[in-house]
Amino acid sequence: MPSCVDPPDYSGAMTVRIAPSFLTADFGHLATELARIDQADWVHFDIMDGHFVPSMTIGLPVFEQLCRYAPAPKDAHLMIENPDHWAPRYAEAGADSVTFHIEASKAPIRLARELRAMGVRAGVALRPATPVEPVLDLLEEFDMILIMTVEPGFGGQSFIEAMLPKIARTRAAIKAAGLDVWVQADGGISRETIGRAAEAGVNMFVAGSAVYNADDANEEIEILRQLAMKHAH
Repeated sequence: MPSCVDPPDYSGAMTVRIAPSFLTADFGHLATELARIDQADWVHFDIMDGHFVPSMTIGLPVFEQLCRYAPAPKDAHLMIENPDHWAPRYAEAGADSVTFHIEASKAPIRLARELRAMGVRAGVALRPATPVEPVLDLLEEFDMILIMTVEPGFGGQSFIEAMLPKIARTRAAIKAAGLDVWVQADGGISRETIGRAAEAGVNMFVAGSAVYNADDANEEIEILRQLAMKHAH
């Protein structure tokens, strides 16, 4: 298994990363759709099982094949039941970062440590109604905190503005602890919302419809990157 992508940088500089969500790609042309985003910093794969969330997307065999064509590090977001069993399998399949939902994991610390021991980044995700405060006491155990800015399960939803204070509290706690934990926002990220998310403290942005609905996906990635950099601090 390869070593962790992007080892921690404790210099204090906030690096902006754009991770297009493959959820809104044309699933009839998977390899071609990955090639459209070859300027992305990461590729975000939404794994849904029809149980933890109502929708179903791709599973382990398809994800493993897509990893062969991904033009950037692979970010697997598991919206599934029993991530304690499945998350390490996605690491083995080629993910560089695996994010599981705190609401679904029975032993999140043990799982995060297992993922890190496999050489991948360990992320924990929170639905909009899930308080972040319990996770803030455990920041050292994770490489990324994903604050969902829509209800997980469907693409194309509107950004939930009420998540901005939650993001800001998360970033403040990370800064106070002197850690290099990434803060990711997923849902409704676009030209209109990315600046506010960056100001609140996000440095890993998942953008689905905004990128894949654009005529030139790579151009849209760069526009989003510049807007985020303008507001990052």
